[in-house]
Order: sequence, then C-alpha cells, then structure tokens
Amino acid sequence: MQTLLFGLSQVDVGTATSPSVSYLLICVLLSIITLFVLIIFLRIQAFLALIATSVFLALITGLDLLDIGKAVQNGMGGSLGFIATVVGLGAIFGKILEVSGGAETIAKSLIGRFGESKATWALTITGFLISIPVFLDVGLVLVAPMLFALARDAKKSVLRYAFPLLAGMVVTHACIPPTPGPIAVAEFLNADLGWVIFFGFVVGLPTAIICGPFLGVALSKLVPAEELETFEIEADKVEPEFKPTSGPGTALPSFGLILAIMGLPLILMVAGSVVESARKSESREAIVQEIESAGATASYEAVSNASLSEVESEKLFYNGIFWKLLSFLGHPIISLMLATFLTWYVLGTQRGFSSQQLMDLSTASLGPAGIIILVTGAGGVFKTVLKDSGAAQALATTLTDWDLPILALAFLIATLIRLIQGSATVAMITAAGLMANIVTSLSEPLSAQMLALMVLAIAFGASACSHLNDSGFWLVSRYLGMSERQTFKTWTVLTTIIAIVGFALTMLAGYVVQSM
Repeated sequence: MQTLLFGLSQVDVGTATSPSVSYLLICVLLSIITLFVLIIFLRIQAFLALIATSVFLALITGLDLLDIGKAVQNGMGGSLGFIATVVGLGAIFGKILEVSGGAETIAKSLIGRFGESKATWALTITGFLISIPVFLDVGLVLVAPMLFALARDAKKSVLRYAFPLLAGMVVTHACIPPTPGPIAVAEFLNADLGWVIFFGFVVGLPTAIICGPFLGVALSKLVPAEELETFEIEADKVEPEFKPTSGPGTALPSFGLILAIMGLPLILMVAGSVVESARKSESREAIVQEIESAGATASYEAVSNASLSEVESEKLFYNGIFWKLLSFLGHPIISLMLATFLTWYVLGTQRGFSSQQLMDLSTASLGPAGIIILVTGAGGVFKTVLKDSGAAQALATTLTDWDLPILALAFLIATLIRLIQGSATVAMITAAGLMANIVTSLSEPLSAQMLALMVLAIAFGASACSHLNDSGFWLVSRYLGMSERQTFKTWTVLTTIIAIVGFALTMLAGYVVQSM
C-alpha cells in the first residue's frame, strides 16, 4: 500500500514495447517544446497554443486523421461541463464581493483586531481570505492603498506589509476553490472539491503563516525602502458605473457578513464531500456483505463491478432524504449558485446597486473567466490526445522505472512547466493532464484524500519560481516599485519557498492519511 500512495511501482504498463514507448516519449517531449515555443517566442495566446500543440501531438503519434477532430471536440466538451459552470459562478460571486467592498472590509477589520504591531499577521490572513473568491492581481490592486497607508504611518517599507499579504494570496489562489486553477486540476484528476478545500486549509494556512509574517518580513529587509520607486494609489478604484445608486452608499459591509457569505459555499462543499465519502463506504460494505453471503470472494475487482439493487440501496442510512439534500446542497455548482444569488441580493440589491449595474458587473466578470475556461478546455484537449494516442501510457511506463513518489512527480512536473513557460494556470493544467493519465494507469485507484493532495502538489509546483516570463512578476515589480533584480531576490524567492514549504506539508499530510 505504501508504494501505491507514494510510488509508481503498481502502474499497469500494458503491452507497449520499448521502441514504441521511446518514440511516444519523444513525441510528448516535442509537443511540450512546441507549446513553449508557441507561447514564449511566438507569443501565441495559450488557448490557441494548446489546441495547436494537441493537434501536432495527434499527427506525430499517428492518430487517425478522422479521429483528430473528434478528439479535440471530446476533450474540450468533456473538460468544460463542470469547470465552465463553476468558474463562471465563481467569477460573478467574486466580482460582486470585490465591488461591494468585501476585500477592504476584511483587511481593515483584521488589521483593527490585530493592531499595527501585528499588521503582518493580519495581512497574511487577509490575503489568504480575499484570494479565495478574488484573483491575486485584483486582490493586490484592492488592498494596495492600505499597504501604502500603513507604510507611511509606520514609516517602514511597503514591502514589509506587501509580502505577507502576497504570501497569503499565492497560497489560496493556487490551492482553494473556487479559484479556477484548483477547480481545473481537481476536475482533470477526478478529485473531490470538498477534500481539496479541506486540505487546502490544513496545508495552506500553515504555509501562509510560515512564509508571510516570518519569511515575507525577512525578505522585505533585502531592499531598502529608499530604493523603492513606489507611487501612491488612490483608495477609490471602483468604476463610477459600479457604485451603488441608493442604500448604504459607500459604507463597507460588516466583517461577519463577508465571512458568512464566503464561508457558505466552502462549508457546504466540505459537508457534501463528507456525506458522499460516507455513502460510498457504506455502499461498499453492503456490497461486500452481499458477495460474501453468496459464498464468493469480495475482491477489489468484484466489489468495483458489483452494484446494490435499488431496493437494497434505499435501506442504507446515508441514502435518507436529509443526507441526499445535504449532498445536493454540497455539490460545487449548487453551493456556488446559492452563494452567488445570496451575494447578488445582500451585497448588491440591498446595498443600492441597480439591476442593470449587477447585470453589467456579472458580464464584466465573465470576460476574464471566459479566457480561463477556454484555456482549461484546451488543456482537456491535450489530455485527451495524450490518452488516445497512447503517449500517456508510454509516459506511465517510463515513470514506473523511476519509482518516484507520485506526489513528488506531480510537483516536479508542474514546477518544470512553470519554470519554463511562466503561466501558473498553464502549468497546472498541463501537469494535471499528464498526471491524470498516469493516475488512471494505476492498478488500484488513489483515495479521495490522496487525489486532493495531488491537486495541492501540482498547485504548489505551479506557484514556484515566478520570474521574467510570469505576468505576476511584473505586476509585483511595478506596483511595489522594485527593479527586476530586486524582484528576483525577493518575490521569486518568496514564491519558490512557498512552493517548497507547501509541498513538504502536503507530503506530510499524505503520510498522515496513509497511517490512518
């Protein structure tokens, strides 16, 4: 069992011969190089680059010409049924929360509670919370005026406050749904979002604390405040057409209200996952009893291929109406839809936003979400072509010989792709596509908990080593007034250590899961 959780020695390698495996591996390598060239050197948009790379891989691996178009169609459609809905709902939810002043409420409330002496702790938790529904770059823009005000009042470097904030943002942006990255990776790996959220908090919060108040403050000292070319940012960044026309006006919503709205979908998803896990466990035990009562052996294959009759399944405790209702409410699509409507009414209508403003806000939020959805779908195409061409099986065959821990493999692949091409989203999606095909080749499936931890391993790998080819590098550099060299020795180091610490804690969580 240990090798199943942390090694690849139980991968079913099939009947592929060495020459065909070697050729398919070369094809995979060529396709990844092609993807990098298209994005980095030719500056092709990631969606188009992923589609073109998938078609290129299909051609050089000998996939039938009549099947290539179908593979593209099936890969796109199979990936987006769930992802597009959740990302779209999350985008509207986050946009209304942003414009209503929710992020500012969290920042001001936490700083007020912690006090100026512990402002770095408050900002780490602020970043950790606001980056759950709001993109990292948007979160930085929203809280930037407060960072400069703190630095001015305390007569200290703005980096002292910015890096703890960013540390919290990096962690949740990569690890905790409903941000698009972990949603896409979880869908590719067939991981349960409830477990991803649970482990995202268990692993992510300690990572943010280690790398925020401690590492972030230490790194801020490497750049003297007088060397920063910072600029003041006006606190009022909300577009005029997105200001309320009546109601409370510019008064910020309460801290408790914001936490309740943000916590609702997360709690429902976790509760739904717990119920689903209990239902599957109960069903499995009932199937084992049926098989053994018939005098047969309840092997893994026998249990997997068997099913309870409708009459028997109705007798199970977790098939009661209450538990079914909780599972329904805990489905990511349902829970996010409820949270979005609640946000629409409480932070929108009740605070003076008109119906037209809320419609415009929703439309505006779907623009960036649409790009992410398309890129994710294109990643699904790449994953499908890998599988249909046999390249994924060849990759699994080769990685079997490496005998690397499977979580370490996921982390290393995501880190390598991130390092070369820059985009954390593309790194997560590409790594998830590769690992999804490897996971399906295991002779026994990974548990729901281990799949969730693999999502985190990929997420942390894709967060490492932000440098010149990452848009986040330039955002942090320009907003905080650092030169490229200064950004390298602070921000790049910070993201890399966040990735290492997060992955180490992910591995530790894996050992704990294994021992239970």
